[in-house]
Amino acid sequence: MTALHTLVLIAGAASACELLPGAGDTQGVQQAGRWEQHGRIVVDTDRVYTLVRLRVDTTVAERHDVVLARFDFDPSDGLGDEYSLTVALDLGDAQRLSANHSYSLGDSIPAYATVACLCRPLRADSVRGTYVMETRGSRQIAGRIAATLYFTAWDDSSKHGTFRLQQRIHGVRP
Repeated sequence: MTALHTLVLIAGAASACELLPGAGDTQGVQQAGRWEQHGRIVVDTDRVYTLVRLRVDTTVAERHDVVLARFDFDPSDGLGDEYSLTVALDLGDAQRLSANHSYSLGDSIPAYATVACLCRPLRADSVRGTYVMETRGSRQIAGRIAATLYFTAWDDSSKHGTFRLQQRIHGVRP
């Protein structure tokens, strides 16, 4: 095989697996991704400590797919602007989702989010955007998320924050 054929093969494999970021992708690094086939998303709110926690309840008997993923961002070289987004997607029965089809977050797929940052405490309002499932195997599910996450300050409902998340998202079964 010539060097040119080898390069074309590598480029094709990389684009098919989407190892490289796409145009317009955010620069978050996915640090965690969990997929449960028998779960439900639980949103715990602790008003004393101004915290919202997302977790997966695995006591569901029937098939119900959920993905919980965390993305870390560090937009500049300076300290203090780092933040983490945790996103939970309630896919229902993922076997019924079509590959490469765009599903609306908030309508077709319930979605939840939290943000951890050195900013005023924020509580989640909503997640709007799309999810496209790319692959679903026996141990991993992968797709793309293009969403805006909306938040409100705990202490002042007139203060709002938004975060953008557009990149690959995956979950692995434990």
